[in-house]
Amino acid sequence: MSAKYNVLLIGGRGSIGSGLRTYLPRLNEFYHITSVDLPGANDKATDADAQNSFIDLDINASPNAFRDLLPDCDLVVYLARRGELQAMNEMSDLVYESVLAQDTPPMVIGSSSVHAVDGLYSFYNEKETFYHALAERNFDAISEWPERISATVPAHAINDYGREKAHVEEWTKRIAKQGHSAVSIRWGGINAQNAVMVPERGYFSVWCHQEDAARLVHRCFEAHLNNTLPSGAHYFAISDNTYNIFDIETPRTEVGYDPVHNAETYYE
Repeated sequence: MSAKYNVLLIGGRGSIGSGLRTYLPRLNEFYHITSVDLPGANDKATDADAQNSFIDLDINASPNAFRDLLPDCDLVVYLARRGELQAMNEMSDLVYESVLAQDTPPMVIGSSSVHAVDGLYSFYNEKETFYHALAERNFDAISEWPERISATVPAHAINDYGREKAHVEEWTKRIAKQGHSAVSIRWGGINAQNAVMVPERGYFSVWCHQEDAARLVHRCFEAHLNNTLPSGAHYFAISDNTYNIFDIETPRTEVGYDPVHNAETYYE
């Protein structure tokens, strides 16, 4: 383990990665973050103190150059996306196989999504009365509030986007079974402006502030350092929203997740 925590973000210029580059160093000054992105990728960071160490590289076209970046890493956060399902899964295979090839594999956080469990809820189907009323913010029409969707529930993918996330979660379990540290994070609604009032239905329920996303990554990495990480787990990255439909108590209990934002403050 290095004096600093060397973090490699694969796809760090996007909405999630730019938030990690901004907020992880605020949580611990020892994070040294390098972002690997396609040449010309747009940087969505909005804060001046976001770490800006960039490597322009197509990891699919130059897998050996990508592997050369891994030996000094303490944490790899895999955020990138690529094309259709087969191409995306091939990139995931490249990333995880490269991590496993290291003499001492770094901890790896795989990018999943709340959409990995789209088969369990719908804000659009009027027959699912709770979720439909919630998306309308018609709280008076809700007579019974169901339990939040458990962090431990397996993926329930209904499309290729969900299937690519399920593939990442399968890799997470495979890494854990081999005795190494890995988790998947099912990101909620994250955007570079941390906006809540966007057109997407029910967004206030699944919203996650970039800072809270960084807090979950930070707590998972701390648990890894302390040898208390439940490797193989998947957690929802959701802020402490009043009307959250996903279980964030499990990561609170297991890794000390401590979100500090609530979408409802934007409606006051």
